[in-house]
Amino acid sequence: MFSSLNLDPQILRAIEEEGYTEPTPIQAQAIPHVLAGSDLMAMAQTGTGKTAAFTLPLLQRLLPHASTSASPARHPIRALVLAPTRELAIQVEKSVETYSRHVPLRSTVVFGGIDIKTQKPALMKGVEILVATPGRLLDHVESRNLMLNQVQILILDEADRMLDMGFMPDLKRILTLLPKQRQTLLFSATFSDDIKKLAQDFLVNPVTVEAERRNTAAETVTQSVLMVDHDNKFSVLADLIRSRGLKQVLVFTRTKLTSAQLARKLEREGIPSDAIHGDKTQLERIKALDAFKEGKITALVATDVAARGLDIDQLPLVVNYELPTNAEDYVHRIGRTGRAGASGEAISLVDGEEERRLVEIEKLLKREFPREHAKVLPASRSSSSHRPAKPAAHVYVKKTAPVDDWFLKPYEPSPAAAKIAEQPSSNPDKPKKQIAALLCRPPAKN
Repeated sequence: MFSSLNLDPQILRAIEEEGYTEPTPIQAQAIPHVLAGSDLMAMAQTGTGKTAAFTLPLLQRLLPHASTSASPARHPIRALVLAPTRELAIQVEKSVETYSRHVPLRSTVVFGGIDIKTQKPALMKGVEILVATPGRLLDHVESRNLMLNQVQILILDEADRMLDMGFMPDLKRILTLLPKQRQTLLFSATFSDDIKKLAQDFLVNPVTVEAERRNTAAETVTQSVLMVDHDNKFSVLADLIRSRGLKQVLVFTRTKLTSAQLARKLEREGIPSDAIHGDKTQLERIKALDAFKEGKITALVATDVAARGLDIDQLPLVVNYELPTNAEDYVHRIGRTGRAGASGEAISLVDGEEERRLVEIEKLLKREFPREHAKVLPASRSSSSHRPAKPAAHVYVKKTAPVDDWFLKPYEPSPAAAKIAEQPSSNPDKPKKQIAALLCRPPAKN
């Protein structure tokens, strides 16, 4: 029970208000180590409560510094949570707000995609807990909107992505701004051996907690593969949504362009859809996600920016329209369904060129998927019958004036002209007049 984990009664009260009484395996294993002040590497399936596994002990450790004072100086940043995506950062901060509602600890979140000036006021008031994406955090540091010299706890959520080569330069800059004496926690659903070696550079004698077998998908998610030519993927997807009467389906693509195009095609087929990808502003992404959660749209098409951090209750189906480039991202994608013990389903539409990616996923999960060939319906059923018929194009014919038959007759001289032509010349012996002609060569071209 949570009551046996040495948490403050006010924190336990917030947990009970959320309807929880018993911790998940990752929470039961991680919370005691965090409360003890140890560095930690924690691995568990997505959707098993990793966020609460570090949020609850984090609040407990910061309680001695809680203050009701209005002075910003009494609320320095003491805990920094870094997340790889905006959506995940927002979700983590909401979790912090939820469990800290009865304790005087402040929190806020900063991320890119919106005007940095809108985030400055909350930072100026002072916060003990800051959730951030790395790039926007450094923007605030350069603008002198915050100080990190009193951070006691650093948490990397979805640490495998945080530690890949794309984030490593920003992360190294951030680490130079933090005190050397601190507690560092790494949480993720997947850890490669290379990431584990890299993490040793900034963790001190870390404790490793593994609630489930490494790099595994939730057993509550039913996974299947449909082999289908690339040109037929759309008709298979559209018929899948219609035939099942789905109200919610999350569709993943590899690229931003495919995501946007697919959402527009689904809209034209009468399936309410929207897209989430890196080229959209954060407000547009939040609007699309809220519409999806509220049931205003049926299909949410996304790149891997949505593979981590989206928490959607009772999501019935995830479709991999295209398999991810990295096999680990497959685990995170399908982890959007089957969360918190609920059942879910994941279907992958795979063409011949993607089969090598499927093999990499099978190696990661140590299982083999049966290849089932998708049934491609005739276009009249899968698409044409659901699309309003276009009116036939009007053919414009240029009207011409009627032609008089007189103009079509061959030339015939009149009697007067014929009589003149028959008359001989008046002076046949007179020589014809000579006309001079000037002959010259055209000018030479230079």
